[in-house]
Amino acid sequence: MANIFQLPSPLPDRELLEPLATGNDTLVERIVSSGQTTPSGQWYDQNRDEWVVLLQGEAVLSYEDGSQVTLKRGDYLLIPARTKHRVEYTSAEPPCIWLAVHGNF
Repeated sequence: MANIFQLPSPLPDRELLEPLATGNDTLVERIVSSGQTTPSGQWYDQNRDEWVVLLQGEAVLSYEDGSQVTLKRGDYLLIPARTKHRVEYTSAEPPCIWLAVHGNF
């Protein structure tokens, strides 16, 4: 048993990606961000859909079309496969705790 809100202390300077469960074409992971963003000029362009919920903190995602979404605790969204996106902001206090499910939905 584990607790999704229990974080290592101190948090490392990098984003933590922790697989929680895997299946046929599905990955469930916890992501902990504490100020990290996508490097300038880079985009995520994933082969699978990603459903994500922000359990703690605040974040801003940008899409290649110029749109942005601000996420606060409890907000969730589905990012379809091949949708270019990037993380523009993640709060450090409190750190962001994401639950992400990757698969073909």
